[in-house]
Formats: sequence, structure tokens, C-alpha cells
Amino acid sequence: MADSVYKVIELVGSSETSWEDAARAAVDKASKTLRDLRIAEVSELDMKIEDGKVTAYRAKVKLSFKYAGE
Repeated sequence: MADSVYKVIELVGSSETSWEDAARAAVDKASKTLRDLRIAEVSELDMKIEDGKVTAYRAKVKLSFKYAGE
């Protein structure tokens, strides 16, 4: 098995309904331009609040993909 190298980026996804949807939004968006996605790790969760009400859920996601650069 050959050695592999992976790059890790950090994204923030948001959703009006849940943290799970927020994390999924980040992965879905990244998958449109990145190949060989491997692992997504939710590193932080927070909420946007307006007028005392939660208006959005946000998930900070660390996403790794296989690095093909030479």
C-alpha cells in the first residue's frame, strides 16, 4: 500500500433547521469542487440569534481529502 497525504480544510455550514443539516450543507458544498473526500469532523456548534430567537444553526466542519499535488 502506497503512502498517502491528506489535506484538511475548515468550513462553516449553516441551516435554519438543525446542526446536522448545517454540517451536511458544508460537506455537500465541498463535494461539488473537491474529490476524494475522506473524513468530516464537526469541531464546533453554534447558533445565530436574532430578537431573542434562534434563526440559524451553524456547524464548523474539518474536512479531509486526498492530496494529489506533487
